[in-house]
Amino acid sequence: MAIAGLNFNKGSTNPLPECAAGKYDQAVMREERRLVWRVLRQWKGIADGGRFPRRDEIDPWLQGQDGANCLLIAVGWSVELSQTVVVGVNLAAALCPTDTLAGLLLSRAQRVVSARRGLMVEGSAALRGVNILYRAALLPISGNGATIDHVLGAANYRSLRDDEPPMRPDIVGIQWI
Repeated sequence: MAIAGLNFNKGSTNPLPECAAGKYDQAVMREERRLVWRVLRQWKGIADGGRFPRRDEIDPWLQGQDGANCLLIAVGWSVELSQTVVVGVNLAAALCPTDTLAGLLLSRAQRVVSARRGLMVEGSAALRGVNILYRAALLPISGNGATIDHVLGAANYRSLRDDEPPMRPDIVGIQWI
């Protein structure tokens, strides 16, 4: 599937789960091994019940194995006032520069709040000074089930190969969940 000139399956032998094409297939998601899709499956398991997950429902994910590649953003009334409150160890070094993976996810949090939907994003960024390709999900979290007060981010990434040119930063694949 291509989005904005990008192919989620480029170099992959496994097809994307059906939810990437806008369809939610529970059996496919149960078998998923990739972090972003596992976190999305857990989030959708709650959200499909008609409300956004609460922070206490996602805290166990942040403590578990997937937490190393997750972050939690406390939503402010503007992007400038939103802040990262939990950062997994694999994303922790990415907090200061603006061109890092954590910075990119933080900059997109307000879109999730405004649209009241999850967002799947892929593109390139820098992490610990290394150019990477990433795929991330940003998912709304609510203390009362309705008002979005946090955004959960989960990100997979890999370093660019030596023979692979960096992507232009203005080319990003985005899909609403």
